[in-house]
Order: sequence, then C-alpha cells, then structure tokens
Amino acid sequence: MTTFDERENAFENKFAHDEEMKFKAQARANKLLGLWAAGLMGKTGDDAAAYAAEVIKSDFEEAGHEDVFRKVSADLGELADETTIRTKMVELLAEAKQQLVNEV
Repeated sequence: MTTFDERENAFENKFAHDEEMKFKAQARANKLLGLWAAGLMGKTGDDAAAYAAEVIKSDFEEAGHEDVFRKVSADLGELADETTIRTKMVELLAEAKQQLVNEV
C-alpha cells in the first residue's frame, strides 16, 4: 500500500467516524428534546421515555430537523413557542455532543 493509499484510507475512516458521531449526537439531542418536552407535558418514567423515542423516530421522516421541530411544536401546543423550542434544540445538540466527547 502506498503512502497515498494510506492517507486516503485515513481520510475515509475519519469521515466515516465524524459522520457517525454527528448521527449519534443528533439522535441523543432528539432524545433529550423529547424528554424535555415530555416533562413540560407532565409525562414521567416510561411515558416520557416512549415519547422521547417518538421524537427520535420523527427525525427520519425527512432530511433536516424540521420534522422534529414540527412534532414537538404540535405536541407542546401552547406550552412552548417556536423560539423556545428552537433554542432548546440548539442547546441540547451542544449538550449531546459534550456527552459523547466525555464518554470517549
């Protein structure tokens, strides 16, 4: 294997790792968002965990994160406005990334 091949392989592996970490961080952020929203709706325990799982699944409906926002926004109704939900999404993504870094 040449040096070029080794470098190409290293870049491909790094890209794959980075993409996997992005996916894990987003899934974790969606779970945290679901748990936050569940708390606002008065759900606890298994009900909160089930709702968080629904939020995670909602992210697979379309590309981007609007599908998650729409689900949480619709479910929360008057309990939280758009700015609050979107701000919480950003905060929780940062928190999820930090959690993943701390696990390594």
